[in-house]
Amino acid sequence: MRRARCQGIRTSRASCGKWLQPGDLLVQDEFGGTLASSVIRRAWRSARKAVLPPHVFESPTGRRVYDNRNTRLTKWLNDGIPPAQVAEWAGISVAVLPATYARCIDGQLPDLKRRLEDFDTYSTRPPAKTR
Repeated sequence: MRRARCQGIRTSRASCGKWLQPGDLLVQDEFGGTLASSVIRRAWRSARKAVLPPHVFESPTGRRVYDNRNTRLTKWLNDGIPPAQVAEWAGISVAVLPATYARCIDGQLPDLKRRLEDFDTYSTRPPAKTR
């Protein structure tokens, strides 16, 4: 039984490439197989509780391992990364983003209002005089 010699949550598959082959498991049970989902859930809950402030731990953010994907996509959209880029990174179509994440996008309204006001300011100025 070959075990991956990579440690740490931030370790990427690329950095483990010299030990892992396609289909290998980064984290294995004691027999080299897939961990039971109950083990993963308990470990994930313990890790979240150990590192997150109580109000974040109690929130839905990252409650399930899969939620990290949704949290990351929502953060990218909230940070203003173009939806086409987010969709490409996520391996989904742009059409899926608004259907899934429209209610999650938050915090962009002040920036959008400012940009619209800036546009109005620039578009209502008299044309520059030319010589």
